[in-house]
Amino acid sequence: MDTVTIDDVPVERNPMQVHDIRKPVSRKLGTEHFAANYFELDPGDSFSGSLHRHHDQEEVFYIEQGQTTFEVGLDREEVDVSGGELIRFEPGEFQQGYNSGDERVIGWAFGAPGATHDWDELESRAHCPECDEETTQSVALADGRFELTCTGCGNVQG
Repeated sequence: MDTVTIDDVPVERNPMQVHDIRKPVSRKLGTEHFAANYFELDPGDSFSGSLHRHHDQEEVFYIEQGQTTFEVGLDREEVDVSGGELIRFEPGEFQQGYNSGDERVIGWAFGAPGATHDWDELESRAHCPECDEETTQSVALADGRFELTCTGCGNVQG
């Protein structure tokens, strides 16, 4: 058995700098089959920074405090989730969540079956300058930054 307090978990910033406080609780606990990340989002901040999907992981977000909006699917259906509510995304479902209110959001992201993502199983939606439209992009982490590759034309951004 292991225990940890939120104050003892160091902050790890998103490479896209879309929020200031993300604490990888599962890393501190040493979990292997389950991910738990604690977030504090200021108004306008997001959990991830872009519409994305994980083919290798189911995700559940618990909003402890505040108001969030999740964009779901390629049509970006908006779903509001408030303090005390949860939302689930199955593997392969595009989603993005952000603080849509005026107060700080405190929330958790839980994922399984792995404690970390397989970067080969992560895709994001972004504008491709070569295609001149939003396309699905494969994601890699290079030198602490995300590198996106358009799955349509192969253009690399990073």
